[in-house]
Formats: sequence, structure tokens, C-alpha cells
Amino acid sequence: MLKPFLARTRESLRNFFDLEASAGVCLALAALLAIIVSNSPLASLYETFTHFPGEINLGEGLVVLKKPLMVWVNDLWMAVFFFLVGLELKRELMVGELSNRSQIALPMVAAVCGMAVPSFIYSVINWGDPIAMRGWAIPAATDIAFALGVLMLLGSRVPVALKIFLTAVAILDDMGAIVVIAIFYTENLSLLMLGASLAGVALLFALNRAGVVIVVPYVLVGIAIWVFVLKSGVHATLAGVVTALAIPLRGKEGDSPLLRMEHALHPWVAFGILPAFAFVNAGVSLEGITMSTLLDPVSLGIALGLFLGKALGIFIGPMVLIRLGLARLPDGATWLQFFGLSVLCGIGFTMSLFIGALAFEGQSAVLERATKLGVLLGSITATLVGSLILVLAARKSR
Repeated sequence: MLKPFLARTRESLRNFFDLEASAGVCLALAALLAIIVSNSPLASLYETFTHFPGEINLGEGLVVLKKPLMVWVNDLWMAVFFFLVGLELKRELMVGELSNRSQIALPMVAAVCGMAVPSFIYSVINWGDPIAMRGWAIPAATDIAFALGVLMLLGSRVPVALKIFLTAVAILDDMGAIVVIAIFYTENLSLLMLGASLAGVALLFALNRAGVVIVVPYVLVGIAIWVFVLKSGVHATLAGVVTALAIPLRGKEGDSPLLRMEHALHPWVAFGILPAFAFVNAGVSLEGITMSTLLDPVSLGIALGLFLGKALGIFIGPMVLIRLGLARLPDGATWLQFFGLSVLCGIGFTMSLFIGALAFEGQSAVLERATKLGVLLGSITATLVGSLILVLAARKSR
């Protein structure tokens, strides 16, 4: 019974790599288009589009959700993205790279250090400014679509084991981001709505324990949980993760509801949701940018946190573990390739912009612009330098 699951998992991993390469390109094009439009005569139209109002009215006013387009994308569409992250996380924990204790140690240490060091760098630069300090977690995230997309474009220059390692690190990184969002970016809790969402979670896992393998009941309960969580004050994207963790891995006659849903959702998220998120969030006016603008503490903290902090954290933490004999380098990788990968993990883009929107929600447009500039500068630098190191490392190894 286990062999079909392992075969499906390997096939899912191959499809994942293929999709991520194309998804990274689409994500980059969507972000580039947003920047171009924001700095063209269409800038006012772009602003109107991203703030276009949308409303859902259920039960004749019982539940009213009224938000601009950007918030719908960030709260609803990104909940679907986090649902996919939850599916990937459960798969990896049960039958993937994170299911073995000896395999999980290296990416776990890399993910923890890769979040701690960037946050520390940002905090040192912005210490003393309570509003700016709300953004301490912005450079802590890695954009798996962008980073894996770059690795896939580099082709055989990068060992497959490094790509698998990056996938594990990014999934653990996303898990850490989920915890950070739940703890640090939750305000004005409604205990009634929170209680209703917890009852929904209990129902989800009751369905799982009862052996229900049809995914429709899980999705319907998940939608209800999303509404309750949105109204509770906790960020609604967390509903996606919780719902995903309840989806059964094993179905009937060798079928896997989890793998089937993951396979079906991945193209929609990769080519629809993430590019849409990039387009509505990456638009930033470059007019009047000077060196002092780029050296703003928020921009500088994010850029250095992504480029320098990620590289140091993801390289040094695992290096210590390997030197102590508690882990080993991914198969076929050299230290220079491993360092290049560590630099590449500084591509924060999607998750960094997402956390930045939560951190400075309701604050000034200056902070919003500084956040976007810092994320773009840090991510672009990490892409160029990391790619260069990996190309040089491949030539050296030959």
C-alpha cells in the first residue's frame, strides 16, 4: 500500500519543480508589469484598479464583507495559497523529506537561522522606532516560487538534492511565517468568532477521524472557518492552513485526496493567485527615489535582512551542524554551491510583501513604499548574486 503513495509523491515532486520554474517567471513578469504601470500615465488607473471595492452579502446582512480588490486578493486568494502550503507541509511531514528525523535536521536549522538572522539585522537598524519595528519579520521569508524558478532556470548546474533542500527550507520557512502572523499580527480579537472558528476546526478533524475521504465537506467547512477567522481578528489566511492539515492523505484503493487536490490546485496558485498578488502589491512609484530613499532604515533593514541575513543564517547554521557531524551536505553539492543557494534564499518577494502589508496596515504611504523598495532591492540582489555564485561553482566543480 505504501509504494503507490511514494510513487505519487515522487511524481508530485517532479511536477512541483516543473511548475515552479514557470511560476517564478510569471511572478517576475507580473511584478515587472506592476512597476511599469505604476510609473506610467496609467498609474492612476492602476491605483483605482487595486482599490476597486467588492462586497459579499450573505443572509440579507447577516454576514457582510466589503473590501477593496487588493485586500480581497491578500485575504481570500492568499488563503488558497496557504491552503496549498498546508497540503505540501502535510505531505512532506508524512511521506516526504520532512518525515525522517535525520533528514529534517538540516533544513529545520536552516529555516530557523534563516528567519532569526534577517529579523535581527532589521531590528538593529530600526531599533528605537516602534512603528518601524512592526516590520521585523518582513525579511524573514523566502519566496519558494521565485527561488526554485531561478534554480530550475540554472538547470543541471544545481544538484537535485539542493533543489529538494530548498523546497524543505521554504516550506518550513512558510510554516514559521504562519506562526509569526498568528502571534504578532493579530489584533482586536472577537472571542465569539474565534470560538466559532475553533468549532469548525474540531468538525474538520472529526471528519478526518471518521474516515471521510470526499474533499467537498472539508472545503465547505474550511470556507465557513475562513469567514469566522476573518471576523475574529486573526488573519484569515490561517484558515487555509488548518483546513489543509485535515485533508486525508490516504483514500480508498490507493487514491490520495491530498495529492489529488494538491496537483489540481498547484497550477491555479502558480499561474493565477501568485501573479495576481504580485501585480496588485508590487506596484511602487520610482519617482523621486534618491540614495537617501534607499538608505531609509525600513528599506535598508529589509534589503540587508534578505540579502545578507538570509545568506548568513541559512549557511552558518547548517555549517555548524555539519561540522559537528550531526548532518551532511546535500548529495552532490559543494560548499560554494550551498552558499550560493543560501544567498538565493534571500528572494523574499511574495511572503515579504504579504507580511509587510500586515505589519504596516493603516500606516503611512511612505512606509508602504519603503517596504516595497526594500523587498525589491533585497530580492533582486539575492537573485543576481546567488545565481552568479551557483554558475561559478558549477564551472569550478567541472
